[in-house]
Amino acid sequence: MNEILDMSIHEMAKATFACSCGRTHSLDIDQIVMGQGAIKDLPKILSDFKDQSLYLLSDNHTYEAAGKEVERILEGAGYRTKQTVLDSGDGILIPDEKAVGKMFMELEENTGMIVAIGSGTLNDMAKYMSSRTRIPYTIVCTAPSMDGYASDGAPLMNGGKKISYKAVLPYAIVGDTDIMKKAPMRMIYAGYGDVIGKLTALADWKLSQEKTGEYYCDTIVKLVEKAVDKVVSHTEELANREEEAVLYLIEALTLTGVAMGLIGVSRPASGAEHMLSHYLEMAFIAQGKYPELHGIKVGIAAPIIAAVFDEMQDVLPESVKKMAPSGVYIENLLTKVGAPIDPKEIGIDRDLFYHCLLEGNTVRERYSVLDLAVEEGKIEEIAEKITSRFYE
Repeated sequence: MNEILDMSIHEMAKATFACSCGRTHSLDIDQIVMGQGAIKDLPKILSDFKDQSLYLLSDNHTYEAAGKEVERILEGAGYRTKQTVLDSGDGILIPDEKAVGKMFMELEENTGMIVAIGSGTLNDMAKYMSSRTRIPYTIVCTAPSMDGYASDGAPLMNGGKKISYKAVLPYAIVGDTDIMKKAPMRMIYAGYGDVIGKLTALADWKLSQEKTGEYYCDTIVKLVEKAVDKVVSHTEELANREEEAVLYLIEALTLTGVAMGLIGVSRPASGAEHMLSHYLEMAFIAQGKYPELHGIKVGIAAPIIAAVFDEMQDVLPESVKKMAPSGVYIENLLTKVGAPIDPKEIGIDRDLFYHCLLEGNTVRERYSVLDLAVEEGKIEEIAEKITSRFYE
């Protein structure tokens, strides 16, 4: 059981172990390679596909950040490549029917490996394509901005709505800190917010075990907590883009995905803070507005959900009280790195904010502290109290 806790992230690829929770966990990712200059190892990482064509997928931003160099390295090592650069203009790439369609239309018949160069959206598109074509994919991370690199879900836009499709895990994850430390600071804030959100997610998971008997794994919790602690202890260094702090951030984000992959559910990564984020995102999309980076919304939601835990202290099981972070603690962490904590900063008005607290638990059937507040008849009082803190 303890072996997985002592493994480096590189050693976790293809790991299988019998756990004290009674299950055998395994991770179907062949290679995880992270560190300074990691993309130079791509020819070795992809050596089993040397005789096949590689389909390189990027957008105009990630092509400049790393796609051009990936192409140079692979072609210099004798690989045959086909590069598709999707146009995201000056903004972010939207994974809609047009972008996904172009991605499929430019796929060549003899492709043996899809290599996506990017972060959230390009990773989602590549894993979706991989699941439908059965061609394996590798992700070259360009920003430590989210925890989906090692997850098997692919949220895409279809008919103006965001739909999460079941997809596959990558063949390999390659995270080069030389590239990621140059990512826009807002993407680093997003990654940090996503990591800090694990503190409330884990408390929600424990709460659900206590209240509903849901499956819970102490080993997976410890794995995520260990990764989060390394990020938290290097918060100030991350604000200065120091290499070691960026490495810990991408490792924590990847490890959370690994944790999900090991147990087959997203509980280690996603609780009520993600429900608020999804509620806000759907509202923004319905209004035709830019929905903001996922991790930025999670970062704003995490201290809010921690504040809900604060308000529910009198009815929380003792085991949950020990795990649940305070709202002040989470706010201080986010402030220290420079990430936004005020919902008004990303265009959330009072009415939307109030209703996301009232209705956030309806986003998905997953027990959380919001459900407990509803059961105890306290959700309206708490929603009004927290809303009044931000909106006079």
